Amino acid sequence: GTFAEEDIGRLSSGVGNAAASRGLEVAVANLQDYCNELENRLISRFDSASQKRELTTMAECAKILSQFNRGTSAMQHYVATRPMFIDLEVMNADTRLVLGDQAVQASPSDVARGLSSLYKEITDTVRKEAATITAVFPSPSEVMSILVQRVLEQRITALLDKLLMKPSLVNLPSMGEGGLLLYLRMLAVAYEKTRELARDLQTVGCGDLDVEGLTESLFSSHKDEYLEYEQAALRQLYKVKMEELRAEGQIADSGSGSVGRAKGASVAAASSQQQISVTVVTEFVRWNEEAISRCNLFCSQPATLATHVKAVFTCLLDQVSQYIADGLERARDSLTEAANLRERFVLGTSVSRRVAAAAASAAEAAAAAGESSFRSFMVAVQRSGSSVAIIQQYFANSISRLLLPVDGAHAASCEEMATAMSSAEAAAYKGLQQCIETVMAEVERLLSAEQKATDYRTSDDNLVPDHRATNACTRVVAYLSRVLESAFTALEGLNKQAFLTELGNRLHKVLLNHWQKFTFNPSGGLRLKRDITDYGDFVRSFNAPSVDEKFELLGIMANVFIVAPESLASLFEGTPSIRKDAQRFVQLRDDYKSAKLASKLSSLWT
Repeated sequence: GTFAEEDIGRLSSGVGNAAASRGLEVAVANLQDYCNELENRLISRFDSASQKRELTTMAECAKILSQFNRGTSAMQHYVATRPMFIDLEVMNADTRLVLGDQAVQASPSDVARGLSSLYKEITDTVRKEAATITAVFPSPSEVMSILVQRVLEQRITALLDKLLMKPSLVNLPSMGEGGLLLYLRMLAVAYEKTRELARDLQTVGCGDLDVEGLTESLFSSHKDEYLEYEQAALRQLYKVKMEELRAEGQIADSGSGSVGRAKGASVAAASSQQQISVTVVTEFVRWNEEAISRCNLFCSQPATLATHVKAVFTCLLDQVSQYIADGLERARDSLTEAANLRERFVLGTSVSRRVAAAAASAAEAAAAAGESSFRSFMVAVQRSGSSVAIIQQYFANSISRLLLPVDGAHAASCEEMATAMSSAEAAAYKGLQQCIETVMAEVERLLSAEQKATDYRTSDDNLVPDHRATNACTRVVAYLSRVLESAFTALEGLNKQAFLTELGNRLHKVLLNHWQKFTFNPSGGLRLKRDITDYGDFVRSFNAPSVDEKFELLGIMANVFIVAPESLASLFEGTPSIRKDAQRFVQLRDDYKSAKLASKLSSLWT
């Protein structure tokens, strides 16, 4: 065979007369035909020896055949006639072993078990073949290379084509069918197991075949779009989870009945059904961890891994931001709804007693709704704080080190995290403003309902002055202690400080305006002083020095009602800081006109 080939080569370059060369051409062609026939006869002898497992005969044939184009056709013929490449039933058995009964969707863990058994079986078959090949062929490693390549390209590819159907990113498979997540889990299992198979085959021996490269190429079409599928799967999981939560919320919502709704008692019921849940946020993190573990599996290059991880972590940030923003928004809606209920029951003064009584009970229902929506919002703020902490912890433990290989990736993720946090804080801030409005509205309602004109103008028949705080003061302080309990636990840091300072300032302002509606005699002044002490004691728990100072000045100013007319001038001179408010307050003394205080004090104001 080799001579014939060489002669043809020599002939084409040679010169000589045409007749001679034509004669030689015919001779060469005859020789080539003879070689082919000899090769075919040897191959069929080799085949029948192979069926009888006569290794000596096989080896003799293989030795002679190696003289024909380096034995390539013999090697390829041997590999091609292996039962696993000829028998269709082998293919079907492979599929059955891995996918089980086609009618039932196999789970990734079933597939993992199936692949393990199948790949072990394939490795054993290849190992047995290796023993025969070593005994028979002069260059066994070349035959092993052809065999292993064929196993991967034919048997494994056919199996993977059935196992990994790439879903559409336009019409996603429903979660009932396993969604995109099922495809990704199957892909991960198949990839991991097939790489193990490649390592095992490498150990058995496969010449100079690049098994690892060939195995990677089997998955290249899946790996090219892998990241898009991972992101789409996370978005699908989030969407389905939100629909599930909404459905639960609506079921619970419709069950609360319209009677309670009419009274405003269950305004916050709807929002509490859909309260931010740390469990849900933990579930988002779990999905993300699973996605990151697949990134680790598919990305061997640290830089590629960093890019994938950053994109997958951004999905988590988007999910948590959206979830917290929606949760705070719902909690704010219930504050708004309670505020609308309050507006409805502000009545004019000239109404019948019956209408007034109905309005009063409706106002109490609105107040109950306000209080429960306040609590609900504080829980939302607290849980959004916990959620943020969970994400920061996850980033520090699992994400940050993976981002380092790419310049700027770590900083960019930190920035995205900060943006997400500040948008949550902005949403919380709006709601906290509404919380302050809710609390102050109730303080004003209690003050106007409970404060009596006689509280601060006690008749002088009482020889023993009343040193107790007024009922209005006691009720307001009790209400504030009760409602603010949730704020003390929910808020922290600057949020807490800002909220309580603002609330303290608003309370001070509301009380100043409220007391403008009354007139005071000296014993009433003493009661006012007692009220101010109680309010001041309560706001000290706010830890807001500027608020404490305002209440201390109020205490001093209450002396305007207690001292004798002739001592007023020295009182003002001693504490110039109260002069502006004292000017308004002195006019509330019940002896302001009779003691002609306006003219007596006029020199002070100029």
